[in-house]
Amino acid sequence: MHEPLDHLLNYFSLRAGVFYTGNICGLHDFERDQTHGHLHLIKNGPVQLLESGQPAITILQPALLFLPRPEKHRLLANDRAGADVVCASIVLGNSVHQPISDSLPDRVLIALDQIPGINAILAWMFEEAFENRSGRQAILDKLCEILIIRMLRYCLERGVIAGGTLAGLADPQLSKALEAIHQNPGLDWTVAVLATRAGMSRARFADRFHQVVGKPPADYLTSFRIMLAQRLLARGRPVKAVALDVGYGSSSALHHAFVRKLGMSPSDWLKAQSDMHEK
Repeated sequence: MHEPLDHLLNYFSLRAGVFYTGNICGLHDFERDQTHGHLHLIKNGPVQLLESGQPAITILQPALLFLPRPEKHRLLANDRAGADVVCASIVLGNSVHQPISDSLPDRVLIALDQIPGINAILAWMFEEAFENRSGRQAILDKLCEILIIRMLRYCLERGVIAGGTLAGLADPQLSKALEAIHQNPGLDWTVAVLATRAGMSRARFADRFHQVVGKPPADYLTSFRIMLAQRLLARGRPVKAVALDVGYGSSSALHHAFVRKLGMSPSDWLKAQSDMHEK
């Protein structure tokens, strides 16, 4: 069996895009983001995280702050000295199925000296972040992705994972059902069949799956199939072939599943993706 994190990273996108590096003084605003997580790497403080309806968090030492589902928020630094930060948007899945992000709490705050083995990564990242050199953006993005993987490993090992797919894959019984779905999403996976894979009764499996993963097995299967369909459609595969690959018997069945889950048809979704890339 794969380790839970390795298994998820084989199936789901991880992409980082560094969008700010430098010194912030006073208030720096960040808008709500429904499709990306926000990573704030604090090289030095103090910095306060301010979110509406949430208690302020004061960061006094070098730290990693990750908001998997960011609402509008602010970073507040000293008006004189400011604070050196690296900020990035993080994709962990796609718009309909973000199993890694869904497994994390609303705020992940970790002192950098608590994450083993990242000193070399941080030194390289900060060197690139605060110097203007050829290939800087690409290097920063890749280093940021490595940093996120280290963060996820830390969260998994320290029990920070609150639920979701990652928690399900860490469960010896549920992991068998989840891996079956991931490896063969086109099969006719009923709750009874998945329960058998997990070695549990149907009722116990359904209850435990919902409790740990956060949604019923049928909902999870649909989300995974739509995510996979999006990936295949984006690669140019015909709708009819995609429908068969992901477990829908016809183009019309995939169409109805898309509309139920996303509020748009596969063709409308593809057009929206094309329009987004053209902007």
